[in-house]
Amino acid sequence: MRLNRRRLLQASGATLLSTVAPTITWANTPDPSRTIKAVLHADLRSFDPITTNTYITTYHGGMVYDTLFGLDAESTPQPQMVSKWDVSEDRLTYTFELRDGLAFSDGTPVSSRDCVASIRRWSARDGGGQFLVQRLEDMAPVDDKTFKIVLREPFGLLIDLLAKASGNCCFIMRESEALTDPNEPISTIIGSGPFIFNEDELLAGQRYVYDRNPNYVPRSEPASGTAGGKVVKVDRVIFENLPDQATALAALQRGEIDFYESPPIDLLATISNDPQIIVDTQNPGGYMGWLRPNHLHPPFNHPAARQALLHLVDQEAVMRATFGNPEYYRTCGSFFGCGTTMENDANTDWFKGGQNIERARELFQEAGYAGETVVILQATDVPFMNNSALLLAQWLQEAGVTVELQAGDWGTISARRQNRDKPTEGGWNLVFTYAATNLHNNPIGAPAFAATGDAASYGWPTDQKHEELRLKWAAAETFEARKEVARELQDNAWDFVLQVYLGQWTPPVAYRSNLKGLIAVPELLPFWNIEKT
Repeated sequence: MRLNRRRLLQASGATLLSTVAPTITWANTPDPSRTIKAVLHADLRSFDPITTNTYITTYHGGMVYDTLFGLDAESTPQPQMVSKWDVSEDRLTYTFELRDGLAFSDGTPVSSRDCVASIRRWSARDGGGQFLVQRLEDMAPVDDKTFKIVLREPFGLLIDLLAKASGNCCFIMRESEALTDPNEPISTIIGSGPFIFNEDELLAGQRYVYDRNPNYVPRSEPASGTAGGKVVKVDRVIFENLPDQATALAALQRGEIDFYESPPIDLLATISNDPQIIVDTQNPGGYMGWLRPNHLHPPFNHPAARQALLHLVDQEAVMRATFGNPEYYRTCGSFFGCGTTMENDANTDWFKGGQNIERARELFQEAGYAGETVVILQATDVPFMNNSALLLAQWLQEAGVTVELQAGDWGTISARRQNRDKPTEGGWNLVFTYAATNLHNNPIGAPAFAATGDAASYGWPTDQKHEELRLKWAAAETFEARKEVARELQDNAWDFVLQVYLGQWTPPVAYRSNLKGLIAVPELLPFWNIEKT
């Protein structure tokens, strides 16, 4: 057996890990004791959290922008930028008043005009926001601090959507930026949140710097989830991009970084006895991995080809290849994720039967597959995506499908997945991503759950019945009624196959023990409330 680098690191322990990993040239910081350096799961390529819903850009958005509502530790919406709000007896008119002291990072006050423009831009891209627009009669400022949303019919999910902390969040921008075409990225980053993006210190591909926003006035309540007081207790946070996992883990050991979001699970044993490092779970519900087919082009414009993917994927193999330890992963056949309130087993015989490559071959033939090359986008710097691509390519070939892996880093892949062209002209057939399991519990709030064609997320699925059932779910007035609709929705979803799941995992984070006050949020990574002692 060849002793590769990872096996060598596992065998040799923490001391060797610290010595073999290269030394990195780090950013100079004004005061290291008041600076947090973090290595996150991917490089930050896009700075507009509306034009993309990648997690890394959402993290950036949470640093520099605030929201009208937040979600507390119980996932209950709470006013954030809003001081008070009410809804009319007929549940059609919502009135919101902004709290005192709100200002953008350039010092200009936040106005109701900024909020209205921001909601409009967000709603054009977010799946739940699009549901809101369909019911919107009017939305306009009343005065500088007050605005109204008037609906044509009751929509009980409005506040939940304004508060959500994943996908396309309803971040509040200045009106001048919020008037930008929602399909075009903004060019100026002036935020309403607790940090300022320091563009002078930007080193693209390597380093992203956030300074405490002196114009930000936090709420007086204790921090809870994305709600409460977002009190910044350090002067600076730096996102360092270190794609090599061993290098990043060694940097954490040496104290060169303070926080590592995605430590490799098979190397955690090397730091298990280090009293200076804490390994913890920030997202107890974990994440669901997806395979997203492009519904526009053959062969996956045919439902039989998409159904073939259900029989092709071996979730256990995907999870084992990336996470190794079953303590951190599970397989799941529910469209709503496992452990959520909407979880059910409708139309899951394909899952219970396990991988069936021969059945997948038959379904590709039924779809009229004619030997065309299937292009798989392979993000080589995200282990889950990289391993999934390699395994899927093998399984597709076993089913008689011609495959081409096109590799790139996650930043490049996440940009390319927006390309609607044919796979032979720069487009794609299959791409991988993931999302917090908690998000799957709400088919309205999850951007990728829309099947509205051109208005849908990348992959651009279309299914009228799916959209009718999403409407029915949103209109259901009781939890029990929504559970029933969830079964209908899942039964249909595994027929037309919006996307394919690759497993569910609960990843740990690792950080230096002198960081105190970290807040666990399912879909965001807050850096407020953290002290460096």
